Amino acid sequence: MPDRQIVYLELPAREIAALKAFYAGLFGWHFEDFGPDYATFSGAGLEGGCNAHRDRSGAPLAIIETAEIEAMESKVLAVGGRITAPIFAFPGGRRFHFTDPSGNELAVMQPNPAP
Repeated sequence: MPDRQIVYLELPAREIAALKAFYAGLFGWHFEDFGPDYATFSGAGLEGGCNAHRDRSGAPLAIIETAEIEAMESKVLAVGGRITAPIFAFPGGRRFHFTDPSGNELAVMQPNPAP
């Protein structure tokens, strides 16, 4: 498992279908739907997803993987970050969101254990 590395990029999407068609046509990316408001993409060199639930003024969300999510949340606060979404569960594991001193939003995730 990569630790403290960007492993996923989430793109905000006003219209999932339009975004999927755009990137499939432009770069040949492949998509898998997870309901009407989320789709993952592959074939981009970095895994990612398109999320209709998040409006970050068009800014992508970099997601960093960690093995110790609680420790990383504490560290974000210790170095001056601000938690914007406390730890929550999602189908792939758990994650939280934070902003850096310049207001950039990032997320940290801890994947579900391998079966």
